[in-house]
Amino acid sequence: MRTKLSQFNFELPEKLVAKYPNNIRDESKLMVVHRDTGKIEHKLFKDVIDYFEEGDTFIHNDTKVFPARLYGCKEKTGAKIEVFLLRELNNEARLWDVLVDPARKIRVGNKLYFHDKNDEEEILIAEVVDNTTSRGRTIRFLFEGTEDEFQAKLQDLGNTPLPKYLNREVEEIDKLRYQTVYAKNMGAVAAPTAGLHFSNELLKRLELKGVNSSFVTLHVGLGTFRSIDVEDLSKHKMDAEYFNIPEATTEMVNTARANKKRICSIGTTSMRSIESAVSAQGTLKMAEGWTNKFIYPPFEFNIADSMITNFHLPKSSLVIMVCAFGGKDLILEAYQQAIKKKYKFFSYGDAMLIL
Repeated sequence: MRTKLSQFNFELPEKLVAKYPNNIRDESKLMVVHRDTGKIEHKLFKDVIDYFEEGDTFIHNDTKVFPARLYGCKEKTGAKIEVFLLRELNNEARLWDVLVDPARKIRVGNKLYFHDKNDEEEILIAEVVDNTTSRGRTIRFLFEGTEDEFQAKLQDLGNTPLPKYLNREVEEIDKLRYQTVYAKNMGAVAAPTAGLHFSNELLKRLELKGVNSSFVTLHVGLGTFRSIDVEDLSKHKMDAEYFNIPEATTEMVNTARANKKRICSIGTTSMRSIESAVSAQGTLKMAEGWTNKFIYPPFEFNIADSMITNFHLPKSSLVIMVCAFGGKDLILEAYQQAIKKKYKFFSYGDAMLIL
């Protein structure tokens, strides 16, 4: 029997979509869902430590969000444009895949001018060299300096790429809070949101208890949030995202697995990474490359036996993966409780631990 998109629909009151992060990272709400009994508990995120023991291992995504949203203007007309950086295609040539808005005004050959946020001094020029999709373009930045100087320019010009649905301006708090405390490897255009709940203090408490923290990198792209437009989920294609699983992580995770310790995936991005790197023996292996793995029910998970995740939007690839892991009926029941108890949803929302 085919798995259908409509099975993952539910009514979500708009007011439950969090527009701002919780005041304190680890004091957001935490729903704990027990797959074996169906029991659902309501806690604070910092209580997560009570469910793990010495030797258990967390798998975090250490990707770092870069300021991907640029505002500039077209040559000659001066028309204002938004350029959203998706990924760098060629480091030496400074070629990037981007989305442009309004797309109808941006054609091949156009030059785009970007100015400092605080003054009108022109600090970067780009040329449109190709059309990729209706809104997609390939652009080349015309910059003669070093790579470090170029990256510094992008940092100066760029804005934190808050999801559009928040419908508000980027504020100072977003630079800090739309980033995990352990963010390290620059390359994501959206935050791995399950990790946003971890504070340095909580990580230290977990370490003192003997709970291991391991790290993978998956550079979250906009495809993670793209709506699914097919009813038959077997026909949906995910956008490819770069991921990397280092040797240290495979050793830590496989040791925990061999010792029958709990392995917890922090977020859907970590889960996609590890499920894209399973050996013939069912262990985690070193891997680097691109994954477009789409996880939907029924799916046999190989590595993690628990998962921390945020509350996701109806019919999203994220809620579908969570249903694959936790069981569709149980997770959708948990979501109804979350709505009733006014949990906050999506990127800045509350968290769920599935055991």
